[in-house]
Amino acid sequence: MDNYQVQVNSEIGELQGVIVHSPGKEVENMTPKNAERALYSDILNLSVAQKEYSHFKNAIAKHSPVFEIKDLLQEVLNNQRVRETLIDHIFSNENPMTSKHYLLSLPDEELSRQLLEGVILVRDNLTKYFSKERYAIRPLHNFFFTRDASMAVRDKVLIGRMASQVRGRESLIMQAIFDYHPMFRTQTVNPTQHANFNDKITIEGGDVLVAREDVLLIGTGTRTSSQGIDFIFEQIESKDQVRHIIVQELPESPESFIHLDMVFTFLDKNKCMVFEPIIMKPNRYQTVHITIDNGKVKIKNEENIVECLNNLGFDLEPVYCGGTKDTWVQEREQWHSGANFFALAPGKVIGYGRNVYTIEELNKHGFDVLSAEDVATGKTDISQYDKYVIAVDGSELPRGGGGARCMTMPFSRKPVSW
Repeated sequence: MDNYQVQVNSEIGELQGVIVHSPGKEVENMTPKNAERALYSDILNLSVAQKEYSHFKNAIAKHSPVFEIKDLLQEVLNNQRVRETLIDHIFSNENPMTSKHYLLSLPDEELSRQLLEGVILVRDNLTKYFSKERYAIRPLHNFFFTRDASMAVRDKVLIGRMASQVRGRESLIMQAIFDYHPMFRTQTVNPTQHANFNDKITIEGGDVLVAREDVLLIGTGTRTSSQGIDFIFEQIESKDQVRHIIVQELPESPESFIHLDMVFTFLDKNKCMVFEPIIMKPNRYQTVHITIDNGKVKIKNEENIVECLNNLGFDLEPVYCGGTKDTWVQEREQWHSGANFFALAPGKVIGYGRNVYTIEELNKHGFDVLSAEDVATGKTDISQYDKYVIAVDGSELPRGGGGARCMTMPFSRKPVSW
């Protein structure tokens, strides 16, 4: 088994390892009645979503090793102490209607499956018989968006403190994997286990972008709180160099603005994808620049993210989600994760092909457009292209509320020669 030192110093460095979670029965284990509780605005067709996801995952695998959460979880559950600790944490967080003894008796593979897909409620007493719940432990409907529960920032892994309790188990599972799987060399930082934790701290990975070793971008809105950003800020050591955190306020609605990576992602050393109305045009959502220099803190407002980054030595040109001609098109494509791209290397990205105006805009900026299915099946050889966007068929996956960056948790990237 390969051994990996966790190291992510940028959003675009050549990918060396990524964790994903292929959607399984947990995505289907909901009804219109409980979809909203599961943070969905619709229910997905699993067979179509799985086909689209297979092209997405296998296209990435042509570039980098890809690891599945269910496999990593099964492997750490082989350690009796890990399974007991994880189950204890789940019971204290969720108060499930089942017994620890039952879960501990399950084989590793079956326990891994049930912790992801849900544990069916056995109605063996009156309270359970009266319960309207189907599951003793609910399915993790959102876990195929692996970005949010943990974030690799430099050589550490920050564990997400989710805004919704529905997703809390995702963070527990990711911490167990990074703490105990022999493949990873890293240290986890979990806000809930910190001395100065308070309940207002929320942090989700879709809001945290590593721009450069010394620069973080963090969105604040419905999922990541100012207290969460203060926690990150307190973890940063700046004795040896100046550090910067650029904070972008986000609208509370519609729900497509839940994370910063829904309106801004990096594409190349000199290109970024932006949703123009929030990122580039004057509006009421502040861009705030925090500088930490040898313990001294300076906080000021900036015009926008792009200008602030360029003042810090970047040379970014914005590419507009939905193109440049029609704000309605921009809004429609942003809704389906049109600004949400994942970089395999500088200038090599993957995202949804359904956002045709966004893909067209990328093509105008020099990105060859490749089909994810053709890349996944070997029909197209990505090594023959210098700069490209892999376009994933997306009819079902986007209805879950996220894109390519949302569905990936990179833990190792090569350094970028800026």
